[in-house]
Amino acid sequence: MKQDIQNREDVFLLVAEFYNKVRKDPVLGPFFNTAIKDWDAHLQHLTSFWETSLFMTKKLEHKYKGNPLEVHIKVDQEHHHSITELHFGIWLNLWYQTLNELFEGEVAENAKRRARKMGTFLYLSIFQARQHQKN
Repeated sequence: MKQDIQNREDVFLLVAEFYNKVRKDPVLGPFFNTAIKDWDAHLQHLTSFWETSLFMTKKLEHKYKGNPLEVHIKVDQEHHHSITELHFGIWLNLWYQTLNELFEGEVAENAKRRARKMGTFLYLSIFQARQHQKN
């Protein structure tokens, strides 16, 4: 039986396995593999992001600091505004697949909900940023 996500080590496993899939994906891979130069550092950064998101009430050694919205808008610009809902759909499906392979429980379900909300927010924000850039 699978366990729930309990600590930073579990979050790192999730993030590392997920991005292994993303990097190999024919649609998502080109975006991530050109944007990210230091994968080791990026995986630690994203582990902090998800650890902070999933365990907000815990006192954490590594708190996430960053602006994911700004980064995603920049990547969209660098790729000539070619990010679509398809990209976010693939991203979310790979996230769910990885979660389902590794974990089950309340925190894992929360990770799915948070990813769905975050994907929707990022996509809508990217679309809105495109409109502002045209004006």
